[in-house]
Amino acid sequence: MKKNIYITIVLIASMFHSCERDYLNVVPDNVATIDNAFSNRFNAQKFLFTLYSALPAPGDRNNPALNGADEIWYPETERNRTGVRIAQGFQSATNPSYNLWGDNGLYEGIRNCNIFLSRIDGVQGLQEYEKTIWKAEAKVLKAYYHFYLARMYGPIVISDDLVAVSESLDNVNTNRNTIDEVFAYVVDLIDEALVDLPLTLQNDSEELGRITQPIAAAIKARVLITYASPLFNGNSVYSGFVNQDGEPFFPQAYAPEKWDNAATAAKEAIDLCHDAGFRLFKKEDYINRSGNPITSDITLLKAGLRSRMTEKWNFEIVWGHTGSTSGIEYESMPRLYNYLTNPVASRHAPTLRIAEMYYSKNGVPIEEDVTYDYANRYRLRTSAPEDQYHVEQGQSTAILNFDRETRFYADLAFDRGVWYGNGANDEANPWFIHARGGEFASVFEISQYSVTGYWPKKLVAIPTQVNNGTSLSTTRYAFPIIRLADLYLYYAEALNESKSAPDAQVYEYIDLVRERAGLGTVVDSWSAFSNNPTKPTTKNGMREIIQQERMIEMAFEGARFWDLRRWKLAKEYMSKPIKGWNVLEAEADDYYTVRTLYNPSYSEKDYLWPIPESETIKDPDLIQNPGW
Repeated sequence: MKKNIYITIVLIASMFHSCERDYLNVVPDNVATIDNAFSNRFNAQKFLFTLYSALPAPGDRNNPALNGADEIWYPETERNRTGVRIAQGFQSATNPSYNLWGDNGLYEGIRNCNIFLSRIDGVQGLQEYEKTIWKAEAKVLKAYYHFYLARMYGPIVISDDLVAVSESLDNVNTNRNTIDEVFAYVVDLIDEALVDLPLTLQNDSEELGRITQPIAAAIKARVLITYASPLFNGNSVYSGFVNQDGEPFFPQAYAPEKWDNAATAAKEAIDLCHDAGFRLFKKEDYINRSGNPITSDITLLKAGLRSRMTEKWNFEIVWGHTGSTSGIEYESMPRLYNYLTNPVASRHAPTLRIAEMYYSKNGVPIEEDVTYDYANRYRLRTSAPEDQYHVEQGQSTAILNFDRETRFYADLAFDRGVWYGNGANDEANPWFIHARGGEFASVFEISQYSVTGYWPKKLVAIPTQVNNGTSLSTTRYAFPIIRLADLYLYYAEALNESKSAPDAQVYEYIDLVRERAGLGTVVDSWSAFSNNPTKPTTKNGMREIIQQERMIEMAFEGARFWDLRRWKLAKEYMSKPIKGWNVLEAEADDYYTVRTLYNPSYSEKDYLWPIPESETIKDPDLIQNPGW
């Protein structure tokens, strides 16, 4: 393997199929090929790397977590994409979007993990310590694939053992396991592997992305946070969803101790991450790693915050995916000047709701900030000298785009906004986005423009740029699966839910994330600027604060899609209109009018993926999810 796991790997195990029932774990018929795969250390290591190839790519444009909710919207020509179809309510059991249950889904990855675990002890010339570590990696991946399926489908079929091809499939268990059984299985498997994994990698330059103790512990924290959340903890909506024995698939009694377990796991993961050298990426780190001269603290903070995600393998990224990020950069970057051709698509567009989600400059929601002109947020305002680092001088944009927290300007771009980097690394001479009808960042062609008037600057690495106005030179980065800030906010959430009222422990880790963003503490900010100053002192109030903090800090990384589901808030959010600016208009007054782009509908059935109808036809014992 050369330079990380993203180098092309011979997918030895992907050629094996599982007879009649695709999701089952069956020994492949090609035994000779398997024997060769485990004939020596070199081939066995190739098979190990194959196990990683089943990881769903978080930065893939077809990942519904990126564009399957209310966070991003696309032009009408692009609305047949996998995630966008889900966001529009067009999911179906006949032809499920983003199907990871059937052919070439995660059960194939699980099957390959089982093959590896059953054969690795017989490999000659492999040191015992290597076998131990490799087996631990395979166990964590196997656990993660089970968890990923459970997060999508709810109760799944635990696939733990190899089944001989000679075994009658009628004797193979195809019944879905309960939620309690699935999560217990996943946690036990991770615990079994944790003790055998290294704290850090021996060779970062060649092994980044491989499972370590901090990664395994972080996965466990995510698993237990999900298990403790309302979708899986006492969800009475699924009281009638039962297995063949009449036992509910979902636990019906709320178990508060699940939050205690989640808090313990999150803290253990944080401690392991700290021991391994992980920490929040800060503005000083950007200067140290980039070397770009910046004199303004505002520009420096924006650059540091933007780089917390796109600075390749920075020490905040606990686990990143090494697949290509060129596609998501191509989709997310606006036209920064009048290019000769169109080397960017500019259509990965944050909704107006997301622009309104970010805090005011005082670190509280704009609708709560007593100093913010919330009622007039859609009206125009002209940039003054004090706005020079955020809005082009003397130009007008919506009040909504003024006086916001720094993450707003680090993560989002908008008409008349300042864009530092990407070929304009002099903060005195940045790019300015001109996006009104007929201007260079407006509609290039019907499928290539922002339908909302916003762009996710956070997804575009600062060194990425357009060459000679004709081609985009992207900067490959490790798209985060878990960042340290993610764990900090998990811990704050779990602690808040496990206590009768928030205390200093609850505030500590959310305040670390806020401090990095240049904001005051939760208690101080709400006390000084909110029309609800006691909100952080109550459990319900603090829950809302933590949820909004997560949606801001983790924006555009795929977290919101899963968080809204586990919180059982997706139906609430996805039943509201999707809105943006009237971006085809040339005059500012017309451009800055709010336009409804779509009215989605979301029902209870949409919390879980449908099992493909083809699988339930082949296996009548396989119970379909409610509503499908």
